[in-house]
Amino acid sequence: MHLTVVSSLDSQCREAATARLGRTHGNSVVVLHDLLDGSLVLRRVYRGGQLFERETTVLEHGCLSCTVRLDVVPTAERLAACGFDHVVLGLPPGVAAGMAVAELRRGLSRPAVMDNAVLAMDPADLDDHIWDRHTLFESGFTSMPQDERTSGEFLIGEFGQVDTVMVSPGLGAVLTGDPREGSEAWLLGLELLGQLAPHANVVGSAGEFRPGCFDDAEAAARNRPGVVRVPLSETPGSFRTVLHKTGRPLHPGRFRDALPQLAIGTHWLRGRLWIASAPTRRIAVQGIGPRVWLESTGNWLADSAGSGPGEGAAGKAGADVDAFLDWHPRHGDRGTVLAITGRSEDIDPTEIRELLDGCQLTEAEMKLDFGVWDDPLELSDAL
Repeated sequence: MHLTVVSSLDSQCREAATARLGRTHGNSVVVLHDLLDGSLVLRRVYRGGQLFERETTVLEHGCLSCTVRLDVVPTAERLAACGFDHVVLGLPPGVAAGMAVAELRRGLSRPAVMDNAVLAMDPADLDDHIWDRHTLFESGFTSMPQDERTSGEFLIGEFGQVDTVMVSPGLGAVLTGDPREGSEAWLLGLELLGQLAPHANVVGSAGEFRPGCFDDAEAAARNRPGVVRVPLSETPGSFRTVLHKTGRPLHPGRFRDALPQLAIGTHWLRGRLWIASAPTRRIAVQGIGPRVWLESTGNWLADSAGSGPGEGAAGKAGADVDAFLDWHPRHGDRGTVLAITGRSEDIDPTEIRELLDGCQLTEAEMKLDFGVWDDPLELSDAL
């Protein structure tokens, strides 16, 4: 059995993508799940574009993960038993593809090949999604009041997980008759998408879809907090990504003062920090639109017992490939790596590099014991 999962925030984009994916195999079936108010799950199953099953189920504890575990996975199992070669699963809006893939791996009783993880979206909405301060519940994307993710957080997470982004006009465009495809907002969204998901195959109505290119290990590596992936080449345009690395620990006070300046106006800030007040801890930083946060991801590999650049499996799912690629003979994998994506007029590479370089410990400060830095950054607070 072959599986394709489709995540989205827009039901119109999801249905356009699943309909197309349902035609990529000869014996395919398409399933659309929606979690409605009152813990009600609506399931629709299509074959050849025709609806042949429509059922509703009330969950005892209605949530997105329960919907996947208690309805999406059993439905995939049942359809596989019916002899379908390919099942396309259109997930409820807001369900992360990675969570669905993990539940399918865990819950299916028969072997399955994960063909693709696909995000369906309208690129004209991307910029607004990144800067939206509302939660998914407040914006009406999910029926769960406790879902505090923003649309930008959901999309950035999906960009790391999926291998393909299918673009089409969203529900708002269809309802208003807005011919978005090819508009300035559409083209700007595609350009921004290329900066935020440089690895993904972006497929429009006339684009070529590449089946069978999902890679568990690569998806896990991209999604590891603190990992940085940037476009292979920079072409002049409306958006740019600036990458900068520093080799000495950062002064916690100076970095705290610099972080708002680094983050302002940026669509996506991400990377890992070597902070003098926590020298053995690998600190991940991420900023998506108006939100910025730090988190500890454990010790640096160089500070882990018995670890080194030649140990561990670089091809293992979630492995820290960057540690192997960036290993320094003296510092190991310790160091600061930061990437910032935003509008070209808002992102000044020289200013970013000067700010970060100015946060490094001076030669005189490097001679002090790291224990003197009693000004640790708060890791859980969003700016």
